[in-house]
Amino acid sequence: MKEVHSYWAYLVLAVLVIAVVNAIIGLTSKKEFQAKDLRLGLFTLIFSHIQLLIGLGWYFMSPLYKATKVTGFGNMMKIPQSRLILVEHPLMMLIAIALITIGWSKHKKQTEAAAKFKTFAIFYGAALVLILARIPWGQWL
Repeated sequence: MKEVHSYWAYLVLAVLVIAVVNAIIGLTSKKEFQAKDLRLGLFTLIFSHIQLLIGLGWYFMSPLYKATKVTGFGNMMKIPQSRLILVEHPLMMLIAIALITIGWSKHKKQTEAAAKFKTFAIFYGAALVLILARIPWGQWL
């Protein structure tokens, strides 16, 4: 399950980066919002939600979570790497996926192409920053 979560994360990151870059390019070049832009935002939303489900499954099956039940949550929080995996990473990923979901929802209410691109750039971009900030790089790469 950990491998699936890790490999799917590459896909999520790739699609999210492409969506953010596409939104910035669309906004700065004043392009029309087309079907491909809509699909890119939708695929980002879908892939990130699938990653959330995989991550939740892995979280509750992980040896670290099982060790927390034995050792106690307070003791695990004293170890920075454990705190990152048990609290910081899941919390930031939940917030990032919430931002992606909000961005998707808000873009549908926009009527102008620039506003749609701006919404994607802001919300998906903020999600990308949060994800990059709290990936456990030492364990992932």
